[in-house]
Amino acid sequence: MDLRPSASAVRPPTVTMATAAGSPAAANGTALVEIDRMDFFYGATQALHGITLPIEARKVTALIGPSGCGKSTLLRCLNRMNDLIEGTRVAAGTIRIHGVDIYQPDIDVIELRKRVGMVFQKSNPFPKSIYENVTYGLRLQGLRDKARLGATGRIRLANRAAGELFGFSPPAADRTVLEATRHHDVAALVARLDHEAEVLNHELRLEAVAETRWLQVNALALRAADGASDGAILVFHDLTRLRQLEAVRQDFVANVSHELRTPLSLIKSAAETLIDGGKQDPAITTRFLEIIDKHANRLTLLIDDLLLLSRLDSGRVELNLQPVALRNAAQEALDDAALIARGRGVTLENAVPAGLRAQADPERLRQVLANLIDNAIKYGRADGHVVLHSRAIEGARVELAVRDDGPGIPLEATARIFERFYRVDKARSREQGGTGLGLAIVKNVIQAHGGEVRVESTPGAGTEFFITLPAAK
Repeated sequence: MDLRPSASAVRPPTVTMATAAGSPAAANGTALVEIDRMDFFYGATQALHGITLPIEARKVTALIGPSGCGKSTLLRCLNRMNDLIEGTRVAAGTIRIHGVDIYQPDIDVIELRKRVGMVFQKSNPFPKSIYENVTYGLRLQGLRDKARLGATGRIRLANRAAGELFGFSPPAADRTVLEATRHHDVAALVARLDHEAEVLNHELRLEAVAETRWLQVNALALRAADGASDGAILVFHDLTRLRQLEAVRQDFVANVSHELRTPLSLIKSAAETLIDGGKQDPAITTRFLEIIDKHANRLTLLIDDLLLLSRLDSGRVELNLQPVALRNAAQEALDDAALIARGRGVTLENAVPAGLRAQADPERLRQVLANLIDNAIKYGRADGHVVLHSRAIEGARVELAVRDDGPGIPLEATARIFERFYRVDKARSREQGGTGLGLAIVKNVIQAHGGEVRVESTPGAGTEFFITLPAAK
């Protein structure tokens, strides 16, 4: 997508010039220039530098750019004059850039050049805006001798993002790359530009105290017309977040493969036993058919959970939002879990006050509560107590919590408890028949409602999960 403004929207600044009234230089696009020291140029030299012979004593007319010319044409002509004759001053004339008059009597050409650059920069901020919004950017100073860029190249310009990345304050002028970035790998990359025109899609790993950063670098060597080094431009893109997401994806694929392989292996073993003659014994047949049924159900649950998470991630789950009485929703979820709770001797309590209502999808909220209550029963204390309670909170929201009095969750595990396939006790979780996706589903469903989920746990004193939802209007 081309995000540049159209030509009709942004026009480049142009130069308008005219000579002072009555001056010998009557041609449009010229200014009268007074020279402190006079030199005479003939033939090709005059044509090359655009300077005519004196019209009157101590004065020459110098063509410094036609009306309507751009910045590069004007500055090139100014440079030619200043290089040829020291002490050059503009004695008469007007120079306007984009309506801004930059002329004053007897202005020095060097000062005039500075003003030209400043006015162009202010009147055409688009390239600067692009540079400032490049992910991270550095421009290195040109080297007009035989010194190597990698060894002595200094930063001419750096945007704010580059300063934040490497920990320096732009513009960082006159620092070498190594001094500014403090990374030898970046300096080594710049050194490659001594003998390579460009370096594309190069990846760097930067070790830092807080975290390892991955960067993609595109670097271009700048050359003058005579082939000498004129600096370089480096653009950095931070790949750290992409690398982290790739690691999550790889872990996810590995976990899915493992979760599928385990029940499939058990199903296959049971089927092979029956095929090899086990079906002759009714008791063995029944036991192995039960194994097949149990793990087939586990596979079904796993696939259903994976599909639901996929739809939640892509935003393809449509929520049937409506006012939901939280006490009623809590009671329905507790009733569904009553049989499992009796099997572990766990008592269930509904402490949600009447009158609290959330704006939610009833079926999705029931699924969330089922997951939280199921976890509290299975991983809480046998013969323990599970209670649901709720309250109104600030911001037109309601909070619903599920609390158990079990062994709790280690502090280091609470930060990862909502990750897919993360289990505090892997062996116990598989024994209980969990898919490892229940809390990930809880988090994604609540976030789809515009809510939040969190956990508080004290080892040995129980665990409490909190969900917040918009209050019903």
